[in-house]
Amino acid sequence: MIKGSCHCGTVTFEILETPEFVIACNCSICRKLNTRWAYSHRTNMTLSAHKGATSLYIWGDKDLEFHSCKTCGCTTHWMAIDGSRYAVNCQLASEAAMEDVRVRRFDGADTWEFLD
Repeated sequence: MIKGSCHCGTVTFEILETPEFVIACNCSICRKLNTRWAYSHRTNMTLSAHKGATSLYIWGDKDLEFHSCKTCGCTTHWMAIDGSRYAVNCQLASEAAMEDVRVRRFDGADTWEFLD
């Protein structure tokens, strides 16, 4: 199990099954936010935040909502506006929990292909 939270602990997440890999995307927003995204089935992941605890950032094609804690500012997760997919930011998990998880590089800035 991988647990993570924003800096102040207002937003928390748990991934019940360790993901095979996390994604380091080089698109402009992921690069600036310094994220490592873990995707999982909704049944294998929980996300906990009080209603209104996050602020949303929507840009570009306007199909993703990036959520950041309103208190400490950490970007915790994103979700598709239609609810079809989401990911949590594993940069917010402990280094020990992530030490055996592979990081895959993804070219979100140009080719939309994995670089490894």
